[in-house]
Amino acid sequence: MTLKPTMAALALAFASFGAFAQTVVGVSWSNFQEERWKTDEAAMKAQLEKLGAKYISADAGGSPEKQLADIDGLISKGAKVLIVLAMDKDAILPAVNKAAKQKIPVVAYDRLIEAPGVFYITFDNKEVGRMQAAAVQKVMPKGNYVMIKGSPTDPNANFLREGQGEVLAAAIKSGAIKIVGEEYTEGWKPEVAQKNMEQILTKNAGKVDAVVASNDGTAGGVVAALTAKGLKGVPVSGQDGDHAALNRVALGTQTVSVWKDARDLGREAASAAVALGAGKKVPGAVTWSGGEKKVALESQFLKPVAITKDNLDVVVKAGWIKKDDLCKGVAADKAPAACK
Repeated sequence: MTLKPTMAALALAFASFGAFAQTVVGVSWSNFQEERWKTDEAAMKAQLEKLGAKYISADAGGSPEKQLADIDGLISKGAKVLIVLAMDKDAILPAVNKAAKQKIPVVAYDRLIEAPGVFYITFDNKEVGRMQAAAVQKVMPKGNYVMIKGSPTDPNANFLREGQGEVLAAAIKSGAIKIVGEEYTEGWKPEVAQKNMEQILTKNAGKVDAVVASNDGTAGGVVAALTAKGLKGVPVSGQDGDHAALNRVALGTQTVSVWKDARDLGREAASAAVALGAGKKVPGAVTWSGGEKKVALESQFLKPVAITKDNLDVVVKAGWIKKDDLCKGVAADKAPAACK
């Protein structure tokens, strides 16, 4: 006997199919060497789950070539939207163009990818650079400055440097500040930053008064180089709110870490990906064309917060770091308010 499905049964079947037809979001990470990407990922995964979407990912391990293969793999696994943290702004373009041909939306995550149709989400990186330079200049208004920049393949490195330059321009013109060393940091690697800083110190016979380092990883390399030479009290900047960096701020070996709450960025990127996957506009997005190629992109910019010893309580109250981790090794007589 042949059983014919009833209309009710068909409706139930289609309803069940719809419930499981999730938007699959493929996330391509450049690498996980920086502490913060794990925080971004956790927030992203939680938001996608909340919105009923599925998360799949791949880690390129710092290889632009592998990232291209990773994106092919994510697409073959059913990704209908891509979130890409690009290792190399130019090398990533073939993968982005391939996705565009397949009508797969691409979200450029934290780092700019200049290609038509890409949605760009990040923090205001020029403002991050301004905050870094301003915090260092406040402590050391004149003297020999070193600029430790980010990776040359990451547009953020130059956005940061532009912001830093805006703040320091007048003091450089007047001669109050002299740039005695300036280097990019390949792959944002702390060990590369440390080596560059060591060479700059040797070249200048140790006469360095301040260092504007572009993130917390490079700041860690800089502090290691300064410590090895017995140099204390040299102001150093960073960004990301890495736990080790915030501890250095509490200890007094790092002046500022510009905090970009990665939880917010992860959540917003996940929401944007789901909206784009559904063919919808991202609420609150703006059209921006501030990149090198002046490509107009729909974009979303989040606000950073400069964290110094004076407002360390902000990250504790936000649940970003525990007080015990923040204040580890801090002497009671030199403790900032957040550690008392």
